[in-house]
Amino acid sequence: MTLNGSLLKIYFIIIVIFALALPFSGFAQDVPAIDTSGSLPYPFADQPAFGYSKQDSTKIYLNNPNNITTEIVYDPVLGQYVFYKKIGKLNYRLPQSMSLDDYIDYDFDKSIRDYWRTRTALADQDMRNGGLIPKITIGSEAFNRVFGGNTINIQPQGYVEVSFGYQVNKTDNPAIPERLRKVPTFDFDEKIQMNVTGQIGTKMNMRVNYNTEATFDYENKMNLEYSGDEDEILKRLEAGNVSLPLNGSLITGASNLFGIKAEMQFGKLNVTTVFSQHKGESRTVETEGGAQVATFDISASGYDANRHFFLAQYFRDHYNEWLKSTAVPRSPVTINKVEVWVTNKSSDFKNSRNILAFQDLAEHDPNIYNPVPQFQETPGLPYPLNIYPNNQANGVYPEMTTTYSDVRQVENITSVMAQFGQDFIGGTDFEKIEQARKLTETEYTINQTLGYISLNSSLNTDEVLAIAFNFTVNGQTFQVGEFSTDGIDAPQTLFLKLLKGTNLSPGK
Repeated sequence: MTLNGSLLKIYFIIIVIFALALPFSGFAQDVPAIDTSGSLPYPFADQPAFGYSKQDSTKIYLNNPNNITTEIVYDPVLGQYVFYKKIGKLNYRLPQSMSLDDYIDYDFDKSIRDYWRTRTALADQDMRNGGLIPKITIGSEAFNRVFGGNTINIQPQGYVEVSFGYQVNKTDNPAIPERLRKVPTFDFDEKIQMNVTGQIGTKMNMRVNYNTEATFDYENKMNLEYSGDEDEILKRLEAGNVSLPLNGSLITGASNLFGIKAEMQFGKLNVTTVFSQHKGESRTVETEGGAQVATFDISASGYDANRHFFLAQYFRDHYNEWLKSTAVPRSPVTINKVEVWVTNKSSDFKNSRNILAFQDLAEHDPNIYNPVPQFQETPGLPYPLNIYPNNQANGVYPEMTTTYSDVRQVENITSVMAQFGQDFIGGTDFEKIEQARKLTETEYTINQTLGYISLNSSLNTDEVLAIAFNFTVNGQTFQVGEFSTDGIDAPQTLFLKLLKGTNLSPGK
């Protein structure tokens, strides 16, 4: 015992000497100085009284360790709720208390914070899993029995692009009012490409494909499908883009329908019903002898109005005959030259002339529409002048160039035509056009054998179409109307064949 006590004394003396010598040694120079001012490089606020144990932060500061707890005890003597902050079983802060009313408000506020913290954590988890809309759970037994589950899961994919633009056009024109020189316009464009898949329980599925840049409407599809259990009457219910394939050849099915389709089972009887709108079109192609045979249905009211005209009644009467037995027209006619005149609405007067056009010009009986002016067919004309259209086919052209030659002056046309009375009507039997415009060869197409003209653009109702042409048959040349190069100088009136007046009727 004496030896051990002596050894303890020796060890104690050595430790004291080492501690006293440490500040004077070179080792003490490597120990950093201790900051006793109480400031931190990155200070943070202490937890307030009755604060929550979990930090609501952006993860800059760590949460409290698990061994730091808050214990709440009700003191019946004081009628207060006492808060104890403990590390293990040791109180590291002074106890704090609050009244019953304050504690109720505290507990309610804490419940709301915990609820929204839980919802935020679930939403963050769904975002990490790739879902924009979180799953929804319906706590209903009836919902579970109908849809085979309580979960609604909708997963949209795609993108939406919206562009806005604002454009201002400014015109520095003194003739325009100041407030009209700036014209603002808005430019709006959207692009949507969306693919939505959804599931309600285990029985209902939803699929939606939508693209604003799709070439055809049927590429945008929407389908809502319900599948029943094996022992249910309703086996399948579809809404949206549906199809009805059939195995038989007597009744063909359809694949591009939009509506509702239901499949039901009554014992051994299966019933499939469809209520839909057919958005497709079916065609049948037949081949015969190596060539395709097709039947076309064209409505009589679906013609292209005010564009295509026969040059004379003769060409209309022989049209079917010339195309009856062959694709190559058997027409003896070759049209050599044409001049086409229309009502001038372009204010272009470079190639303009005054014209007087007659519907019965160059026509034979019985194709003369109006015999009131006594324009009878010229008698004694040899064959074939009494067959083909020409200026000498009846008395219209000879009478206009002799007896009524005053109509060469456009201001005399109205008074001269009034001599024929009310039965010879302007707009139907004849047309007077001042400064008519001559069409260029690029504005129309002439069929030189079948004798009809096709305009590039349709005429308006109030526009007039007149023509002059010559053609060759069996080496003989015939002319209808007058050309601008025939020596009749402006402003004298040209006599032309009227193809369309302001009162045109297809039956005339």
